[in-house]
Amino acid sequence: MAGERPTLALVVAAGRGERLGYGGPKALVQLAGRPMLEWSVAALRQVPCVDEIVVALPAERLDAAPDGVVAVAGGATRSESVRAALSAAASDADVVLVHDAARPLATPELFARAVDELARADADAVVAAVAVGDTIKQVSGAGRSVERTLDRSLLWAAQTPQVFRRRALDMALRAPVELVTAATDDAWLVERMGGSVVVLPAHAENFKVTTALDLRLAELLLSERGAVR
Repeated sequence: MAGERPTLALVVAAGRGERLGYGGPKALVQLAGRPMLEWSVAALRQVPCVDEIVVALPAERLDAAPDGVVAVAGGATRSESVRAALSAAASDADVVLVHDAARPLATPELFARAVDELARADADAVVAAVAVGDTIKQVSGAGRSVERTLDRSLLWAAQTPQVFRRRALDMALRAPVELVTAATDDAWLVERMGGSVVVLPAHAENFKVTTALDLRLAELLLSERGAVR
């Protein structure tokens, strides 16, 4: 069970969020009465196995970190922020959970399931994901001409949390700089280093807040949960 596996939680919150139209870090925009970041931190605090939470924020907003967490300046890329957070941790836990603050609807149950799945699957990483429901077209790089239609039965949309064996994550984050810069999630780096990654079926409600419409939907869903204060 997750309660038996000490886990270090890293929350990536250094993004600027230009598409959201907010004049500041996306993770600090107000969502249902509190900064978006606080929803993820509050959920992680309800997971018994989490023994430390480190948050990567813009260097000028470290003061915005919730009480009781370690705040560290994020980097220019996502992977640099994760590496900075991992380096700042005091916990020596062998399990590391990485979560995007831009996914504020993740639940304590999802976090705990991801940690449990890492042990059950005997993998290097576990990625929360949802099966793709739309038909996906691959188009030419030079235009919009369809090259082929992908088999959606094999496609999953990756989310966070992503849970790693610490040694695998640490090795992945030491990949050549061109790989680290190109990475859109940390599990991709583990894949490129030859590690094993499995998906954990999650829920579409665990979406990433990117636009103003996403923000409105997140607030509505939190209200239905009775979480709005």
